[in-house]
Amino acid sequence: MPASVPLSRTKAELFDDLVLDAVETLERQFGKELAGVEFAVEEVPPDLNVYDSDVLEDGEVPLARLLPGGPGRMNVPPRIVLYRRPLEFRAIDHEDLADLVHDVIIEQVANLLGVDPEDLG
Repeated sequence: MPASVPLSRTKAELFDDLVLDAVETLERQFGKELAGVEFAVEEVPPDLNVYDSDVLEDGEVPLARLLPGGPGRMNVPPRIVLYRRPLEFRAIDHEDLADLVHDVIIEQVANLLGVDPEDLG
């Protein structure tokens, strides 16, 4: 792109930035506890008839999923997956989406660490 033309960012890239910002904030406070935890974004949740307790839902629509990993899962690291489109659909604007992404990540990290979400901020 020429220097005179501003770079445009896709909705997916902007969403990824929100996730990175929220994760970086948490990692500054809880770096040791979150070491090895993977964060991912998928467009939409998988099409399943029933979701386990590891899925954070709004009504019956999954917003995020925690895959705990660990020895029982062949030493796969814990993974938190956010579903972009359901989260975007619930947000009024970009600021609201940033707050929602932050809240969902807090909820999932708290679930992973076995602590109250209030303790994470």
